[in-house]
Amino acid sequence: MNNLSPPMRSLEARYYTDAAIYKAELLGVLAQTWQFAGHASQLNKPGDYFCFDIAGESLFCIKTKENEIKGFYNVCQHRAHQLLKGDGNTALLVCPYHAWSYELSGQLRSGPNIKSVPGFDKQSICLTEIRIEIFCGFLFANLDPLAKPMAEWYPNVAEELSAFVPDLERLEPIEWVEVPEHCNWKVSVENYSECYHCQLNHPTFANGIVKAKTYDIQPQGYCLRHTTECQNLDKMSYPIDVNANEFAGHYSSWFLWPMMSFQVYPGNILNTYHWRPVDHENVILYRGWFGTSDSDKSTLHELAVQDRETTVAEDIQLVESVQRGLNSRGYVPGPLVVDPKCGVSSEHSIKVLQGWIRESVNV
Repeated sequence: MNNLSPPMRSLEARYYTDAAIYKAELLGVLAQTWQFAGHASQLNKPGDYFCFDIAGESLFCIKTKENEIKGFYNVCQHRAHQLLKGDGNTALLVCPYHAWSYELSGQLRSGPNIKSVPGFDKQSICLTEIRIEIFCGFLFANLDPLAKPMAEWYPNVAEELSAFVPDLERLEPIEWVEVPEHCNWKVSVENYSECYHCQLNHPTFANGIVKAKTYDIQPQGYCLRHTTECQNLDKMSYPIDVNANEFAGHYSSWFLWPMMSFQVYPGNILNTYHWRPVDHENVILYRGWFGTSDSDKSTLHELAVQDRETTVAEDIQLVESVQRGLNSRGYVPGPLVVDPKCGVSSEHSIKVLQGWIRESVNV
């Protein structure tokens, strides 16, 4: 008698095609998790700010006069006009609608004719603050005021990332690219979270950066940790010194559920992925490359271009085809290939990821 349980099947198509599920995510998982906002180097002096979006909300980070970094909803407490656009520096936060002004701390400072209002208490009016954490020099936001700290969500990641990137605290953004993908954000995240497809679809990455046969992905809290060795030096698509430090000859990435990943290429080169959904069938993927003021900018630029022209371009074709297939009446979710030994030809990481997806969407 066969007592084996049937293999786990992939998620139903509705998780990726139903606008109602996406709406539930905006109110749930996307508003209750730690997500990338920006980099601390964007806020060097008091009054520096930048805007960003999470879960359909316009938000901003700003450095106060006390050199604290704070985050707020981008909305005036008077009549709801948005306060800021883009990035810049300001001495006060002044609403363009009626000129109500706020201190950099978010406290109301003044407004035209407010003293004529009996009982008006400006001390009771402040912009609505959000949770911000500085994580290895990166700024993360969470709209849930009761959320557990990032160290509990992603155990050991900060320590491991610091070991892989010796100059981590000195880094700043060097190259950015925004990549629109016509697919649900989870399709793109799932594609990132397995290398079962790499050898067939990413020849440059699989043959010129990593040894794909050594690739593995394991859960670490709400993190998926990717590890592998670098390719043989004579096959590498760029030069590295494997003796520079302990991890110079290794590749690793840390995907932080739900939409951010730190990726360290051989040679201790940090790059990032983060995803910002547009709607239930469109997402923008942001690729960032980071270095110090004395980094080899030419190598970083060449790698960024190589990545855009190979891995990124290849993935666009894959994820958009998957989205079209998910909308087909002919699609029946098949079993995941979960190898007990794990490794590159296994989808054990997708089993974990889809478990998180199921947990987050109770529909």
